[in-house]
Parts: sequence; structure tokens; C-alpha cells
Amino acid sequence: MSSAAREEILTRIRAANQAAGRDADAEYAALPRRYLRAHHDAAVHDIAALFAERAADYRAVVERAPESGLAAAVARVLAERVAAVPGPVLVPDGLPADWLAALAAEIPLARDEPPLPPAELDQAAGVVTGCAVAVAETGTIILDHGPGQGRRALTLVPDFHLVIVREEQVAADLADAFARLDPARPHTLISGPSATSDIELIRVEGVHGPRTLHILLAGGDRGDA
Repeated sequence: MSSAAREEILTRIRAANQAAGRDADAEYAALPRRYLRAHHDAAVHDIAALFAERAADYRAVVERAPESGLAAAVARVLAERVAAVPGPVLVPDGLPADWLAALAAEIPLARDEPPLPPAELDQAAGVVTGCAVAVAETGTIILDHGPGQGRRALTLVPDFHLVIVREEQVAADLADAFARLDPARPHTLISGPSATSDIELIRVEGVHGPRTLHILLAGGDRGDA
């Protein structure tokens, strides 16, 4: 077969494939898509309450606090933690100062600037952060490691993580959550404290991250729940 004949055949094949592809794309675009995009409509469901329920199912400690009482709640939780496990509390850059306004003077704070070595992170009593978004349907917290969240090691090495979630940060489901996130940023998804059941199906906590995840869900005028 001459090169000219081969090229003519290949040209015809490419043209046929392109036409078929256009037809297939048009048919695919015309398919009806009556998908259920969300199981929990925020207009008719209390998605903050659903998040609290699902996060507790993962053995996270979940408390609800009014905005006006958030600083007091943070101070109480951290005071109890430091009393049980002495050491500094890690504070990422950009954490709102008013969250720590009620802390007692004897609670030591440690900044991660310059970045602390893993040994110092491991000796901390815990870490307190905010989050980027939370997911009601799965009880998941998502960090994008922006202001007030710190680098990934800051929330994986310490044995205790206190995270503040505001009600307006709670998305109904993963699709809603991902729509709120910047895809260019790194994301860490947290569903309860670190745990594994790989060995003899015995649950062991604190292997790959914090043994204790404590969530303060802030918003409205509700007290603790």
C-alpha cells in the first residue's frame, strides 16, 4: 500500500470517528438526569444537628455552644485537657483571637512559627483550630489549611484536637461541601478521631492522628447539647 493510499484511509477513519464522537456527545448531553443531588435540604432539615449526630457516631466529642459563649467553652475544654495532660496548646497562625479571650493565664500556648519539630508537636497537650467546611451527611470536618487551621502535621501529631465549627460552615453533603472549597488548596477530611481495626478487628484509636477529637459547634443562642 502506498503512503498516499494509507493516509487517505486514515483520514477517512479520523473523520468518521469525529462525526461519531459528536453524535455520541450530543446524545449523552440529551440524556435526562433526574438525580437526587442532596438527601438533606437545608430548608427543611436541621443540618447542624445532623452533623452533630453523625460526628458523634464517629466517637467525636460534640458540644453546641452559642457564639456569645464560645470563648468560655474553648477555655473550659482546654483547661480540662491541660489538667489531664500537661503541656502547651498549639495555636495555628490566623486563629481568631476572641476564641482564646477567656483562657486562664496558666494555660500555655505555643505558636507553630517557625514550624515546630515533630517531637515538640507530640509533647503538646493538644491543638485548637478552625475548619474550612463540615459535612452533615457524613459527620466530616474538612480542613484546607488556611488561616486558623495550620499545616497538616499540626493536626495529625498531637493526641488531642479541638476544632471549632460554625453552623454556617456546615454543608448538607459532600457535593455541597466541595462546591465551597478551593480545589487548588490541600484538603484533609476528618471523620472522628483516628482509629483502625486492622489487627484482629480490634478498634485502636490514636494510630494515625489524634486519639480525641473534640468539636465545638458554634452558632445561634443554643447552649451545650
